[in-house]
Amino acid sequence: MSKPKITTLDSMSLHNALNEDSELIPLMTPEDEEIINNESVPNTLAILPLRNTVLFHGVVIPITAGRDKSIQLIKEANKGDKVIGVVAQKDEDVEEPSLKDIHTTGVVAQILRVLKMPDGNTTIIIQGKKRFEIDTIIQDKPYLKATVKEAIEDRSVEDEKEFKAIIESIKEQALEVIKENPMLPSEASFAIKNIQSDAFLVNFISSNMDLSVAQKQLILEKDNLKERAILALKNLNKELQKLQLRNDIQSKTREDLDQQQREYYLNQQLKTIQEELGGVSNDQELEEMRLKGKEKKWNKEVKETFEKELSRLRRMNPQMADYGVQRNYLELLLDLPCGVYSKDKFDLKRAVKILDRDHFGLEKVKERIIEHLAVLKLRKDMKSPIICLYGPPGVGKTSLGKSVAEALGRKYVRMSLGGLRDESEIRGHRKTYIGAMPGRLIQNLKKAGTSNPVFVLDEIDKLGQSHQGDPSSAMLEVLDPEQNTAFYDNYLEVGYDLSKVLFIATANTIGEVPWALRDRMELINVSGYTIEEKIEIAKKYLLPKQLKEHGLSSSNLKLGKAQIEKVVVGYTRESGVRGLEKQIAKVVRFAAKSIALDEEYEIVISTKKIEDILGPPRLERDKYENNGVAGVVTGLAWTAVGGDILFIESILSKGKGSLSITGNLGKVMKESATIAMEYIKANAVDFEVDPEVLENYNVHIHVPEGATPKDGPSAGITMLTSLISSFTQRKVKSKLAMTGEITLRGKVLPVGGIKEKILAAKRANIKEIILCKENEKDILEIKESYLKGLSFHYVSEMKEVIDIALTKQKVKNAKKLV
Repeated sequence: MSKPKITTLDSMSLHNALNEDSELIPLMTPEDEEIINNESVPNTLAILPLRNTVLFHGVVIPITAGRDKSIQLIKEANKGDKVIGVVAQKDEDVEEPSLKDIHTTGVVAQILRVLKMPDGNTTIIIQGKKRFEIDTIIQDKPYLKATVKEAIEDRSVEDEKEFKAIIESIKEQALEVIKENPMLPSEASFAIKNIQSDAFLVNFISSNMDLSVAQKQLILEKDNLKERAILALKNLNKELQKLQLRNDIQSKTREDLDQQQREYYLNQQLKTIQEELGGVSNDQELEEMRLKGKEKKWNKEVKETFEKELSRLRRMNPQMADYGVQRNYLELLLDLPCGVYSKDKFDLKRAVKILDRDHFGLEKVKERIIEHLAVLKLRKDMKSPIICLYGPPGVGKTSLGKSVAEALGRKYVRMSLGGLRDESEIRGHRKTYIGAMPGRLIQNLKKAGTSNPVFVLDEIDKLGQSHQGDPSSAMLEVLDPEQNTAFYDNYLEVGYDLSKVLFIATANTIGEVPWALRDRMELINVSGYTIEEKIEIAKKYLLPKQLKEHGLSSSNLKLGKAQIEKVVVGYTRESGVRGLEKQIAKVVRFAAKSIALDEEYEIVISTKKIEDILGPPRLERDKYENNGVAGVVTGLAWTAVGGDILFIESILSKGKGSLSITGNLGKVMKESATIAMEYIKANAVDFEVDPEVLENYNVHIHVPEGATPKDGPSAGITMLTSLISSFTQRKVKSKLAMTGEITLRGKVLPVGGIKEKILAAKRANIKEIILCKENEKDILEIKESYLKGLSFHYVSEMKEVIDIALTKQKVKNAKKLV
């Protein structure tokens, strides 16, 4: 609610004017209302347009007349019956309103007082009587005059209890508004409590509410009293809510201001004390930040962000929790090496020497690094490629990153991704949280001090997923050369250029890496080492390293080639060299212990002494099963630690032709066995297998070492060869192994992991290998030294496999099956 709008008459003058005659008391009694209701509305009325208010019937308000037409109308009416028609203007800016500029519904008003004000204006106090509607304008000069008719006043109420409840609600809400609004006098509560007429209560409150002219006019135009009351109650509710909200805001603001003023005063005292003691004030620190920022090679976006955030920090109270977050953010911006790049070294011969010095073999990887250096030397600038080295553990994928960094003359950064499940580890936390931090990428770049380090993303295939997000998806932007020019970190909130970073990812199995990530990387296979390579690695790298770590020199211990080979063959079975390094460390520790205890020992370790130190050989070279038994075939398999050989055994027993499979096999290998069996049944004549044997004998296929799970398509031709060997009782050639998948049509399909399988065959002293014709291209990519002593048979049909693998003669003591 609001006071009546008095432009030149103050509230005290109105009070005095109203109290000069008791008849002018503005609270209407039911008797007064009855008198007004019995009065008739004149046929013609002089019309007084009001600019900024609406008169309601029964209500007394002051009006200040400023227009010449209005002043003349008041003079003439005051000399006569003092009755005029009051209507509201649609637009208060119109100086000469006509019929189209005023509302057609107005109120007949009685002039109670006419006051001459010191400034020359005329103020009248009027009381509304009855509503009317304008028919026609009969004159517009010197003022408006119109023919009118009385507006219908519908006071019928269907539900008296409901109407009474509405009236009570209006009273309660009005009293609350007066209580909440300090601008309203407390006497207004007394006036509302003493209003006896329901209609007058609705009109009085509608007149005094803080509403627009249009909203008040809408209430006035309601013919039904109940509808007018409901509309008034709705607007009253809104006004109360606004007042309560405003008071709450003012109260909180006042508390905050009081607290801030107190803290400001205390901080000013603290600042003065610090300066007296020779300390550094916050202003000095902020100024140092500003000067550092000027020296940074930032782009326009980062510079604007820094200045904006620094300005925000200046305005913050140092005791606020957000102050530390804001300061840490600015310090991160200053510490990040934006636009700082280390100079690449383009001495390719030196780079080749470093790579050969640190790693034996790995020709493809070295060749790719040299190619990158060559292009960089010619172009001076290019987006760094994303290289992914994948292969079994211990082959030197991670340590290769250090050598690459040294060869390029760049900083080296390593970030382990194994088991990482939180996306914010990559993208950072939003700095709205207390304790927020940037992602590990940004943190590592800060430590590196340059924006173009060699960045090793270790174990990228071990990324996990959880309710905290999918880190592998967050890595997509990092590893995409087209997107990482403006990598977005949630904490940093500005793009950071990662295009100059040389990312090297490592993985054990490429199948575990999401395809979208694989698509963004250049995949380079780092396969296992041959026995000869392991011997060289042990002599050149592992033994000198262990001697140094144990405080010995080459004069304290010597290992010959034969002794190292003994360790490789008898005590390790792996593609890498981690296990080999552990065994060499044991030998070195034996020498260190002997020296420390002043015991005599062999400086040149013999083969027999190796067994004394390491114990009996546990992993002798894989031996073939007895080739004198039908159904035993050697296959080649790929595992997470490199290649391996496996044996497929099959045996026949009296029965009804059923097939059973054992050996902890996966779904794919079981399907391969089923396909092989069905293919034999369909082509029994071609393989000289008696159909009666197929019907009267059960077949059991077994793969030894059941504790180890096995799966994959590589054993298809091995199973088929084993079954035909059992059915025909023909022996399998010695020192022969095979790998390949089969189809129901008898086709042989290519498989993967060829190099690892070839290395496993060499370790097992195999001489002949059967492969799919399409795998010949994989053999051509392997170094000739790895293939020494091996002969290959390339096949495309299963019949070719059987012709090569099985001898014509049957095994000794072959059972007669039919």
